[in-house]
Amino acid sequence: MSSLDSAAITTHVSQRLSKKASRNIKERVIEFIMLSAAAFSVFITVAIVYILVKESWIFFQTVPLTDFLFDTQWTPLFDDAHYGITVLLSGTITSSVVALLIAIPLGTIIAIYLSEFAPFSVREIAKPLLELLGGVPTIVYGYFALVVLTPILQWFWPDLPGFSLLSAGLVMGVMIIPYVSSLSGDAMRAVPMALREGSYAMGATRLQTALKVVVPAATSGIASAYILGISRAVGETMILAVAAGMQPNLTFNPTEPGATITSYIVQVALGDLPHGSIGYQTIFVAGLSLMLITLTFNLLGYWLRKKYREVY
Repeated sequence: MSSLDSAAITTHVSQRLSKKASRNIKERVIEFIMLSAAAFSVFITVAIVYILVKESWIFFQTVPLTDFLFDTQWTPLFDDAHYGITVLLSGTITSSVVALLIAIPLGTIIAIYLSEFAPFSVREIAKPLLELLGGVPTIVYGYFALVVLTPILQWFWPDLPGFSLLSAGLVMGVMIIPYVSSLSGDAMRAVPMALREGSYAMGATRLQTALKVVVPAATSGIASAYILGISRAVGETMILAVAAGMQPNLTFNPTEPGATITSYIVQVALGDLPHGSIGYQTIFVAGLSLMLITLTFNLLGYWLRKKYREVY
């Protein structure tokens, strides 16, 4: 082999190795960027939990945990202060139940129709239009509930007050429909076509196939959609702040005004409380309570997904 051939081979190998080395550097940089993004999100989560726990610990140095859990009044800003979180939980649960009674049935029915019955052209138009509901600012929903829906409800129930958990919950349910229908529909469309064809071959109708084959097979995704809807209802703020009245009231009657955890946080955050006061710290203990509730539902959703994935 001549010296020229050796030099050509050496040059070719060097170029190939240099390209490989540069590619490895680029991959390492990309890996570092993705790792940094993941670490940043974890850091933010840990920081939020740390702040909530720290401020809540200071709060519980003054207020006994038993009073916080079992007191039937919530008046932390009054001279005769009471710190019963049950009052805010009752409003949160009531409004969420009203919203879910609207969002889950309608969202599931819409998902079944768009996934199993609607023509392709209808689905391609209806699905984006439906998802537009999720893009409307929640403050708009709140004023719609207060100005439009409440007078309509008062026409049926003359004794209904101007602010009520019912009005806020109904509008909140309409807002949650796109989340439930979109995720449930995606889960149903992910079901293999072979299951549908097997059902049709056995003589089942489209409705029977949808209800007895597709929906059970997509239970994991549908359960995830329901859990997301529940978390969205529990964490909603502006609709309840505008239309529910923000009056702490221990009641599970949706026709009465009430306050939720999120609306109370808004109410106090807009106030003029001194930093470090017991009233100011109630924001953090309320936020910690809300975080624990949503964490419970997320864990429940994870358990349901794991369970039904094993079955189907």
